[in-house]
Amino acid sequence: MHIALLSRNRNLYSTRRLMEAAEARGHSARVVDTLRCYMSIASHHPSIHYKGQELEPFDAVIPRIGASITFYGCAVLRQFEMMGTQVLNDSVSITRSRDKLRSLQLLSRKGIGLPVTGFAHSPDDIPDLITMVRGAPLVIKLLEGTQGIGVVLAETNQAAESVIQAFMGMKANIMVQEYIKEAKGADIRCLVIGDKVVAAMKRQAVDGEFRSNLHRGGSASVIRITPEERSTAIRAAKAMGLKVAGVDLLRSNHGPVIMEVNSSPGLRGIETATGKDIAGQIIDHLEKSSAPKRKTPPKPKG
Repeated sequence: MHIALLSRNRNLYSTRRLMEAAEARGHSARVVDTLRCYMSIASHHPSIHYKGQELEPFDAVIPRIGASITFYGCAVLRQFEMMGTQVLNDSVSITRSRDKLRSLQLLSRKGIGLPVTGFAHSPDDIPDLITMVRGAPLVIKLLEGTQGIGVVLAETNQAAESVIQAFMGMKANIMVQEYIKEAKGADIRCLVIGDKVVAAMKRQAVDGEFRSNLHRGGSASVIRITPEERSTAIRAAKAMGLKVAGVDLLRSNHGPVIMEVNSSPGLRGIETATGKDIAGQIIDHLEKSSAPKRKTPPKPKG
């Protein structure tokens, strides 16, 4: 196959590993800077141009679209879809997962475990919003935040009111969630490929920090997950429509609860923690899903 990796930087660990895995399996792969793509949207010959030339046809596209360029990146990916190119995760699934509020609403509709979450617009509703999520301590999240940025733990109701008022005053979109104290600053990242959890790691926050993101100094270690956690992660990825996803969950007193479903999960932390060739498994999945389906021969009559 001729594979395009939509990525802003060929030197990123995940991009580099996917390139290596594709080439090791005999495929040709090219890193394509998402923001340097531009499109001709036409009925008879839709095309994508890149750095002054029409881009050659690809058999498959692996999108590694950063959160800050979701809108443009998904537009480029939709153009590949219009041209009949196979994509690892499609544009609708990525857009769905990147909208934190929408993704939680979809997970809720599927009956998947979630922390109690509140969303409001008017400052007049703040006291009831806090009560709705069972009071402080509680977590306040910017809807546009990534990698733990824009996430605040409010220890008291008064502190929560002040932070929420400040965010609302800045016209920022936020959601408020119950704080899962029993998780003790740890979460679990499950890497889902197709209909399987192929790897899982525990991320533990440093002392004095409640955010377990590796970018915030958290540590990672391999972990054995329960059948319920495995099932929850797979259902969450399917609810988003993602074929490859990083599903983040917490262990609560009432079972696993989903924090986020990531459409472009980083590979460094989970490959290092588990020692597994996740990039290779992603390419293997792409091969299987692109293989022509065998038609069942008709049954003989009589």
